[in-house]
Formats: sequence, C-alpha cells, structure tokens
Amino acid sequence: MLQFDEYKVKLNNLKPALDELAQALDLEAARRELEMLESESASEGFWDNLEKSQKATRRMNTLRSKLDSQRRRESHWDDLMTICEMGNEEEDDSLLPELEEGYAKLESEMEDARLSTLLTGEYDNSNAILTIHAGAGGTEAQDWAQMLLRMYTRWAERHGYECKVADVTEGDEAGIKSATIMIEGENAYGHLRSEHGVHRLVRVSPFDANARRQTSFAALEVMPEIEDDVEVDIRPEDIEMQVYRSSGAGGQHINKTSSAVRLIHKPTGVVVACQTERSQFQNKETCMKMLRSKLVQLKMEAHAEKISDIKGVQLKIEWGSQIRSYVFMPYQMVKDNRTGFETSNVSGVMDGDLDGFINAYLKAGATGNWATK
Repeated sequence: MLQFDEYKVKLNNLKPALDELAQALDLEAARRELEMLESESASEGFWDNLEKSQKATRRMNTLRSKLDSQRRRESHWDDLMTICEMGNEEEDDSLLPELEEGYAKLESEMEDARLSTLLTGEYDNSNAILTIHAGAGGTEAQDWAQMLLRMYTRWAERHGYECKVADVTEGDEAGIKSATIMIEGENAYGHLRSEHGVHRLVRVSPFDANARRQTSFAALEVMPEIEDDVEVDIRPEDIEMQVYRSSGAGGQHINKTSSAVRLIHKPTGVVVACQTERSQFQNKETCMKMLRSKLVQLKMEAHAEKISDIKGVQLKIEWGSQIRSYVFMPYQMVKDNRTGFETSNVSGVMDGDLDGFINAYLKAGATGNWATK
C-alpha cells in the first residue's frame, strides 16, 4: 500500500541520521568507561569509600541510560520497519495510526538526543543549583517568585530529576522572598543555564481590589554544583557560620532545634543558607557545596573567555533587562527575548513545560542566531 511504502522511504532516510547520532553521542567511549567502572566496582575495597562508590554508581547509571536510550531508538526503528512490511503484506490499514504515531515519536526522541550533544560546556553535565529572588514590588513580586519555584520544580519532575529545596524565605503576606533548590540529574545545569536572568510577569493582580494590571519581576541565578575534586581555596577563617531555627513545614523537628545553617564568605560577601536537612551537620555540608559552586562561578566570571560557558549570553540582573516575559493579560503569551521563541500556552509553561525555550536557547547558542532587540 502507498502509505506504508512512503513511511518505509522515510525510515530508510532516517537511518543514517540515527547512526550519526550514535557517533555524536560518543557511545563507544561510553561503553568503554562503563566497562572500566563496572570492573572497578567489582574490585576488593571499592565500597569502603562510600562517597567515591556512590559517585561511581551514579556515573554508571548515567552511562547505562545513555546506551539504553540509543538501543531503544534503534529497536523502535526496527519495529516501525516491521509494521511497514506487515501492513504491505496484509494490506491492513489499521496499522497506519500506530505507524504514524511511532514515527513522530522516534523523530522527537532523536531531536531531543541531538540537542543533548550541544551540551559541551565544562559543567553542562553537572547538577544545578537554582536561587530565586523576588524583585521590588512586595507581595506581588513574592507571589511571582513562588510561581517560578513551582514551575522549575514541575520541570524537574517531568524530566525525572531529583529536586531538593535547600532554603526558603517566606514572603510577608504571600509567596516567597527567596528560595534555593538543588536539581540533580544528568545535564541538569546544561539545560537550566538558559534560565539565568530576570523573569517578568504581566497580569491582573489577585492582590488588587481594583483588579489593575501589574508588572512583577524575579531574578533567577543558576549555578552548576561543583565536585569536591575541583580546587577551591576556602579558608576556615574566611567563613562566618550562623545557626538558626528552621521555619516552615517539616514536622516536630522544625523550630525545636537550631539546625538551619547560614554561611557568610567574608572576602566576597557571598551568603548561602540551608534549613531543610535533618541535622546542623547536613545543612552545613549542603551550604559548603553551594558556597564552592558560587565561588567557582565568581572566579570564572572574572575571566571573560569563560563567561559564555558558565552563564551563556549575559544580561545584567536588574529590572528592565528581563530575559523572558510572561504575559497573562490582556493576551496570553510567554516570549524569550534572546531567542524570539514564544508560546501562547501559558498554563503549560507555568506547569513546567519549558523544553521549547531551553531547546531554542541551545540551538541559538550553537548557531549564534540570537534574536535582535
């Protein structure tokens, strides 16, 4: 039948791209690294060093996922070709919907995998640390900051990443003044570095009895989590540690002990805080991770040639220099000022559907095709 023959041609045309994708992902190197790590994990004494063994286990899981994903795509291609042959032999039109849906899914999966090959920055494969700050505007801006916190949490859930809230400062009446979350998973920072900057909201204020339109701002800072083997000079005498009682939900443990930790790096003025772990020791350990990441970021920003790698296209974090606008009223539109990508599906975006924006940023970075203002 003609439709099955057409899809057979499409699949044959797609096969070289599927093979090229395996090369672009450097799967042979991934196989060799996985074999080496599996051999090390079977050696005596490997599990004695818990931190090292956990890191190796996470890396093995990442490599297996990378290899399995390509195997699934190749198996999917074989299955679709089989459907074409069966449809032709049996002249069975009922197989067409499955073929059409399967082909579209394979194309989408291949495009996602191709985009992952653009994540070539030094820290792109790292976990991400996100800090949200409400802008000027009181309750309105604090509510917007909380909406962004939910949006990125939902994005992480959609992609199977683990999301941990490290610190939250509640708003005076509603929302939050600031929050820090850690998103853990392969390429988390590589995807989320596109979100660094000022985010602008236009809507009818739910806090205004006269239902007037309001503009609010919130700033998002995105940093890679830096591994302990990266050399960072942090002297104990340069750190001021403050402890305080945790706030918010958390059961009986919350508010009864001073387990929350705030670290101040005196030479730079950098402040990090964590209150969500069970003990003061754990909160301090998390704070040290955040401090290391922030200091590495500052060090890299001091070198102009590294700025594009750590944060992408730079915009000053000040009101009026937003990277993206979210308009709820008088029309519905979310538009990225750097790439020109836009969508009218505001509710989807606020529920974590950010892939269109992230992918457009990666493509623009690869081609240099940034939107003009």
